[in-house]
Amino acid sequence: MEENASLFEKSVSPVIQAAYTFAGVVVVSLLAKGVSASDSLAVSDRFPWMAAASFMLVFALFNAVYSASSKDIVKYYGRSIYSFLGLAAASGVFAWLLSSKTLDEAGSYRWIYLVITVGYIVFLCLMSFMRKVVDFAQKEEWNAPKTRDRRK
Repeated sequence: MEENASLFEKSVSPVIQAAYTFAGVVVVSLLAKGVSASDSLAVSDRFPWMAAASFMLVFALFNAVYSASSKDIVKYYGRSIYSFLGLAAASGVFAWLLSSKTLDEAGSYRWIYLVITVGYIVFLCLMSFMRKVVDFAQKEEWNAPKTRDRRK
């Protein structure tokens, strides 16, 4: 049996999304550390911060898209925001442990974290607005346009 359900019609928990995203941060950062240790390629000591910020952006994008298919939007957004904050904290601590640099010492990554956080909130707001527009359009009766008296 083959399912033709779209990827965006499936409901994925934000906590699971954050866990997979954090696993991606760990795997990519450790691979980069291994490549750097083998002296085959020069890898910046700020790379773990870049990986953390990149995966946070990936989480923000996919989490906002998956919010369109959630049944209970308030519950989903609550879990999403807490998952994002947990992902940001865990990724930041992991990047700090791996690079021995704080967020302030990592240069512009402090601002990148801020921009990604604000962008995440904007993504959620856009998806919420789009969802309301779609819900409104589905409730309207599209048999015939409403006539308006333009003489008023």
